[in-house]
Amino acid sequence: MTLTTGADIILLDEPTAGMSREETAQAVELIRAVTEGKTLLMVEHDMSVVFSLCDRVSVLVYGSILATDTPARISANREVQEAYLGEEAA
Repeated sequence: MTLTTGADIILLDEPTAGMSREETAQAVELIRAVTEGKTLLMVEHDMSVVFSLCDRVSVLVYGSILATDTPARISANREVQEAYLGEEAA
């Protein structure tokens, strides 16, 4: 529905949940194509999907924003690593 109305903002909630790796790769390419020139707001737990599609990432912990930054900085963020990987900060 969103695409047929020409919306400038696309909202997706876990668009690749339950998909195989091949299906996920196809979905990522489709999402990239249909959101070109638009704003994409996406909730997704597959970080490879997030990092391949998004320019900015916000990480939530218990409903609060822990960090917002570029994918590279998010993946290197110690607080994010501790929250999601259980690692202690050095």
